[in-house]
Amino acid sequence: MISLAVAMGVGRFAFTPLFPLMVRDGLLDSETGALLAACNYLGYLLGALSTARTRAKPGTLLAFGLVGTVVVTASVGWTSSVSTWAILRFVAGVASAWTLVATTAWGLSWLASLGRPQLAGIIFAGVGLGIAAAGVFCLVAARPGVSSLGMWIELAGLAGVVALLPLAASQALPLTVPGVGAPRAQASPHLPSSATGGLIVCYTLFGFGYILPATYLPALARQLVDDPRVFGWAWPLFGMAAALSTVAVSWGLKRADRLAVWAIAHAVMAIGVLLPCFRPSFAGVSVAALLVGGTFMVVTMVGMQEARSRAEGNTTEVLGRMTAGFAFGQLMGPVASAAIGRFTTNYSTALNYALTISATGLFLSAFYLWRKRISLRPPFSR
Repeated sequence: MISLAVAMGVGRFAFTPLFPLMVRDGLLDSETGALLAACNYLGYLLGALSTARTRAKPGTLLAFGLVGTVVVTASVGWTSSVSTWAILRFVAGVASAWTLVATTAWGLSWLASLGRPQLAGIIFAGVGLGIAAAGVFCLVAARPGVSSLGMWIELAGLAGVVALLPLAASQALPLTVPGVGAPRAQASPHLPSSATGGLIVCYTLFGFGYILPATYLPALARQLVDDPRVFGWAWPLFGMAAALSTVAVSWGLKRADRLAVWAIAHAVMAIGVLLPCFRPSFAGVSVAALLVGGTFMVVTMVGMQEARSRAEGNTTEVLGRMTAGFAFGQLMGPVASAAIGRFTTNYSTALNYALTISATGLFLSAFYLWRKRISLRPPFSR
């Protein structure tokens, strides 16, 4: 949980609440912000692709990922060069992908071997907790006269202290996947790894669908409410919804079908993605934060569990492919928004069109997952 809080909550998503503050300080604008976000997504994609082919042990990936996340987060505050920031955000994406895959492969395998799959929600709650913690930190630290660059360094210091626990555990405990024969929760039929193709496509559409609201919710809130004590709560709200939803859903998976949960989560997220287009108000953005935040880690959890249940002895490779699909989808989100912007009159119109396309992909993938569930008798998830 702590590993994911550091790698994802800080390494991946700290830029989201800090972006409006960097704009306030005159360090970034919308175009350079999109560039830095795209660099992080590209790093995440390449990091995920490398884990699908690596022979490194989960413990090694975990250590490199956590240490790399802390170092590059602090380094952002030591320069004001956009080109250097682009490189640092790229490396942060690589490090966060390594940590996600290593933690997921290790954690889910151990929980399966212990017969405690319902505890998976606690592991994945780390992402939401990290997001909420970074958001609250920005609310508290964004005092008058405090530079956003200094906040990057302070946040890295806090992340470094917190990361000591999983780093110590990686030395004291064997971060290896339990041997073959460990029981699996909700095991799928004996299918080849190629059976994950449809899941990867849906997971890619998920990455494309969630990334625009996940990136721009605080900025949208700032446009509607200028008081940082108000708009700043959009991101912590997103994170807490993500953390609580994984814990709640994981306990219900004993009785629910994973594909059904995945399909419903995509449909709910699609509504949240569309909401700012139809309700451009702070209330609309807040509800969107709850709907998207309350489903994006649920999809991550059930998607990874479903893919792992189909893996044939190479969990890291399958999870790496899933993460790579997600990374490609989220990389295409800002690209699509920027491309649409060239044919529209203003930024808001382009974003609304991109959000509509994202929601359409989520609805279509929800339909596919639901149909897949119905067509499988008995279903994958029991």
